[in-house]
Amino acid sequence: MCQTFTLHPRLAAGSIILGRSGRCQVLLKDNALFPWLLIVPEVPAAMEDLHQLPEEQYIMVLDLVRRVSVFVSDYFQPAKLNVACIGNQVRQMHLHIVGRSPGDAAWPGTVWASQEKSPWPPSRITEITHAARTALGLSF
Repeated sequence: MCQTFTLHPRLAAGSIILGRSGRCQVLLKDNALFPWLLIVPEVPAAMEDLHQLPEEQYIMVLDLVRRVSVFVSDYFQPAKLNVACIGNQVRQMHLHIVGRSPGDAAWPGTVWASQEKSPWPPSRITEITHAARTALGLSF
């Protein structure tokens, strides 16, 4: 783990840590209205954008994005996947993988603009955590 890495308080407050893959944390956004996972590379705070990563780590992060995308697609079966590395409000490097379907609480708009929230029930968190750790080989 990067010695200067601390998970941003806003990411920590709104998410459940599913586990780690390499030097990345994989989080579940605590909003059951959307199948929404986050990948947070454990890098120094000054690294905010993907192109700043060393090539080897960049490749590893993009491979994890692909694997998490496959997991979200297979496990939640959304109609569409949205993948983004925005960071306008939380500058710490993180990537969103969000399953979207017609009729969800924000469709066809953005999940960020939706005021609709519903925390995951504890039993579903347990199920999703187990499934993600198994499918993605996450450790913790």
